[in-house]
Amino acid sequence: MSMIRPVTDLQDNFAEISRFARETAQPVFLTKNGYGDIVVLSMEAYEKMRFDIEVDLKLLEAEKEDRLTGKRYTHEEVWDAVDKIIGGNR
Repeated sequence: MSMIRPVTDLQDNFAEISRFARETAQPVFLTKNGYGDIVVLSMEAYEKMRFDIEVDLKLLEAEKEDRLTGKRYTHEEVWDAVDKIIGGNR
């Protein structure tokens, strides 16, 4: 469950807010004058969120390409392309 705190708590209770964000991987929503102001998130949760968004965008891109071209690749074609990109030797 997320935590909602006034932004003034960030200075007074930083250790508690930081610990909550790290241990739960949940955001801490900080309010100013009763309205949402900023969000505190652990680095690990932030990186996971960015990775998930990047994967989602790549999937959307692939779905769009599929709709436009209908092109399909064999697993050999895919692995050959991966090998070229990363310089691997299969």
